[in-house]
Amino acid sequence: MTNSITPKLLPKRAGLDYPSPVLAVKNLRVEFGPRVIFKDLTFSIGDKERVAFAGHNGAGKSTLMKCIGGVLLPNAGEINKPKHHRIGYLPQEGIHITGISLYDEVESAFAETKAIQEEVARLEKDLPNLDPRSAPYSDLLNKIGELEIQLDGHDPTRMRPRIQAILSGLGFKQSDLERDCGEFSGGWQMRIAMAKLFLSEPEVLLLDEPTNHLDIGAQRFMENYLHSYKGAIVLISHDRSMMDGLTTRTIAFHHGRAEEFTGNYSSYETQLKERQDNLRKQKVNQDREIAKTEQFINRFRAQANKASQVQSRIKHLAKIERIEIDAEDAVMSFRFPDPPASTHLVAKLEKSAQQYGELIVFRDLDLEVTRGEKIAIVGPNGAGKSTFCRMITGEEQPSSGHHELGPKSKPSFFNQNHADELAPDLTVLETVEQIQTRGSKMSARDVLGCFLFKGDDVFKKVGVLSGGERSRVALVRMLVRPANFLILDEPTNHLDMQSQDILQKALIDYPGTLLIVSHNRNFLDPIVQKTMEFRPNEDPRMFAGNLTYYLEKTEEDEKEVKERTSPAPSQFAKQAAAKGPQLSSKERRKKEAAIREKRNKVLKPLQNEFESVEKQIADLEGAQATISAHLEKPEISGDAEELRKATNAYEQASKKLEMAYSKWETLSDQIEKLQAELAN
Repeated sequence: MTNSITPKLLPKRAGLDYPSPVLAVKNLRVEFGPRVIFKDLTFSIGDKERVAFAGHNGAGKSTLMKCIGGVLLPNAGEINKPKHHRIGYLPQEGIHITGISLYDEVESAFAETKAIQEEVARLEKDLPNLDPRSAPYSDLLNKIGELEIQLDGHDPTRMRPRIQAILSGLGFKQSDLERDCGEFSGGWQMRIAMAKLFLSEPEVLLLDEPTNHLDIGAQRFMENYLHSYKGAIVLISHDRSMMDGLTTRTIAFHHGRAEEFTGNYSSYETQLKERQDNLRKQKVNQDREIAKTEQFINRFRAQANKASQVQSRIKHLAKIERIEIDAEDAVMSFRFPDPPASTHLVAKLEKSAQQYGELIVFRDLDLEVTRGEKIAIVGPNGAGKSTFCRMITGEEQPSSGHHELGPKSKPSFFNQNHADELAPDLTVLETVEQIQTRGSKMSARDVLGCFLFKGDDVFKKVGVLSGGERSRVALVRMLVRPANFLILDEPTNHLDMQSQDILQKALIDYPGTLLIVSHNRNFLDPIVQKTMEFRPNEDPRMFAGNLTYYLEKTEEDEKEVKERTSPAPSQFAKQAAAKGPQLSSKERRKKEAAIREKRNKVLKPLQNEFESVEKQIADLEGAQATISAHLEKPEISGDAEELRKATNAYEQASKKLEMAYSKWETLSDQIEKLQAELAN
């Protein structure tokens, strides 16, 4: 792998202005045994671009990302980047850190900054040993000055606040900072790795399914962070909402080839369909011309007076570049087996609590689930969502209170842990056929095909499957079992877009009752009518709307609470003044006069500026929201020029907002210090 950018990689298409490349892939080839994943793959990624890798599972997206991230060596080709640019890679899974505290591990993202600080400290110790009038003293002073200029760029005073802000946004508590990383589960380990990447701010950020291990709060934080990220982002995700809101270019992989599309993911899907339709028409015309030419050749092959014309047409046929259309994956639809009849009451919890030792998950929970309801279950990890699912199905009894299933309720529960309970010596097909009832509308092979098991994949032993593949088998086993009460815990984690669409349509048409744990907004919104939120140490709340409604409502509530509880700067001054020492009347009048003068000349202007910056932040946040809504419009996402303008406007607003936040913090610190000084 080299470090130099080749000057010309891809021709510019009319009307498109590509930014300067920070990453260039040229003639890349990767193969595993006889299988060629891709060959002659060439593309570039520009500065600050947001690029999606698209394609079915197995098309080579993650493999390519591993090559770019330096985890996997390609069989041929080059991956080039500017010399001092860094590439940060977050894999889907497989990260395990132990033997170091959470804070120390994340702080290692600032290794370069700490190294400069240590070098400055070491050089400063040498200064007293040199003559201040000597050249070595002057040289050492200059070197320290150069290093301190570098430190100004790194802003070491912001290291700890930034670490705490990122960790908090990703769901870690203050009490977690000193915990050993080895105490955290696999999903939280991925969050640790994500925090390090965000803090190190590489010029190119590679994210492979980053939402898989995030709850809704952490996901919202991550999306907001990525919107204002300064470098280029390459993203693999099956969350259509996030892809549509973030990416502006899509590179799609299919049968070892890559095609480029401008716009977000939905725009890519529209363009792909148009390209396929046009290619089909071109092939029909080409086949017609080839048939005519072959007919002429066969008709006049034996006639001497037509020999030259026949030979000319034979040569022409040989030169034609035949249009090939890939055999498209069969667009299948899945329907649930007809559910048994159900009573109006499907399940009920009354004054129910669950407790493990001293850990209280929830208490006094009252809920009735009635026939036909479809409810989304959301909340941060560890808030009790999975515990609730096990209780409502009767798989786990509450530690106190009452649980009741309707007399005709027949639940079917998909839990990620169920994948570990599959028999490893059975094939995928045998595992599903074992549970499928007779008279089902679809064969086990057809259902497996809907969920990415095609061809000979169905004959693989369960024991050789990856974790994601086993999870999909467990999901299919649950889906083919007749039930009138479905409980799904993160069913889309290992499904590609096509499989998600199949499952979504089936759940929309499903006539039974559904509880579903997921944070995939685009997937959930058309399915559910209610959203139930779980939060640690709080009672669950029910919202009468889908996930988008829930997010809008909670954002409004948070804003109201913030406005209600944020004290005005003047209150701090009053509180501080109340604690001051008792003075004589003369001293008090003198001090009050000095305070008034300083307040009017110094504090008041700062407070006015503070209020102005707060208004600026509110205006910029409003502008961001407006532009974001504008970006989601189909007429914008489908127009490359309008999309570019809107994206640039969003980035400009983000930069201004970041500067405003920084100024707000500085002013807040100055006001607080000055108020404390005046109070003392």
